[in-house]
Amino acid sequence: MARQRPDWNPALLREQREKHGLTLEDTGEKLREIAERHSFNIAANFQTIWGHENSIYPGPHYRSAYCLLYGRNEAELGFRRALPGEDAQVELTTTPSNPQIPDQSEAVRAALESIHEGTDDVSSEDLHNRLLAAWRAHSTWSTDQSPSVLLVGGFPGSGKSEFAKFLGRLTGWPILDKDSLTRPLVDQLLIALGGEAHDRSSDLYREQVRPLEYRCLMEAAWDNVDCGVSTILDAPFVSEFSQASWMQRFYNRCKSKRVSVATIWVACDPDSMREYIEFRGAARDTWKMQAWETYLSTLDLEMRPQGPHFVVDNRLGAAIAMADQARDVYSVEVACDLHRCHPVRPPSVGKGHSHRRVGPPPAPVRPL
Repeated sequence: MARQRPDWNPALLREQREKHGLTLEDTGEKLREIAERHSFNIAANFQTIWGHENSIYPGPHYRSAYCLLYGRNEAELGFRRALPGEDAQVELTTTPSNPQIPDQSEAVRAALESIHEGTDDVSSEDLHNRLLAAWRAHSTWSTDQSPSVLLVGGFPGSGKSEFAKFLGRLTGWPILDKDSLTRPLVDQLLIALGGEAHDRSSDLYREQVRPLEYRCLMEAAWDNVDCGVSTILDAPFVSEFSQASWMQRFYNRCKSKRVSVATIWVACDPDSMREYIEFRGAARDTWKMQAWETYLSTLDLEMRPQGPHFVVDNRLGAAIAMADQARDVYSVEVACDLHRCHPVRPPSVGKGHSHRRVGPPPAPVRPL
């Protein structure tokens, strides 16, 4: 049974189209352009638009596209009743240099106005300003940049997670770690299926649970990419990288989304991997440590991804050591920048006494 929509007035949608001097075909073309920019799932042919203006209620993506096209909210286009504060029309101011381009800052600010204080101890203005600053920084950087996806893979204990964190610190891109995203659910799912929580070697895990882990990881990555956010994925990817077909499908999907992709394999020697696995002491590694030689015999240490890729040689932990040095230098430079911007005053030596340095001046900090 169709849902009753007593507040729906399709005639207002037709009035807006006619006010803008658009034919059904013109409207469809403009809606498709909007859909491409915003990843809306709409076809927008003239028959569909005619139906929306007469008897067919538009879906969410269509309604959003109409609002963007006509510069009106859903209430003003007759899709629903107006909420408090929606009586006024949504007018987008234009930039003086080009009257055809809406002022993005005003549009974003207007959208953020929907965030209000829920309690007295928060400030919506402070939050709005932080979000606006982040938007300006992101939009400035991404004007000529497409988002990127970095796949960082390697055997357990190879140092892939440490290298992924180094890249995340370097770029500011978010890291999606498979274990962090899925481990609590995986443990409980294994128990529910009659297995052991920390099992990562049985057929039960490999056939019924592992595929779901990677599906969750990839879906989270696509959510980021669809928002224009570059992302680093941290997981072994042993099975995936071994399949040329999987890598080709992944590259094809990235290409269709205009996303740059880089596959990085972190190679390591067995002794270093064992040392790191012992050090982290994770319950999921119990079987590996108890049957190390058996586990090691299952690894192809010469394996490389079956597609375009980069290799990080982390034998004896060399690459991670260099990453640690770079991270240390970066941290020192950031600390120096903060000190220059916000110098710390020396403590007062007593009432009426001036501040003065005691002892020789400090030596300048130099990169290692």
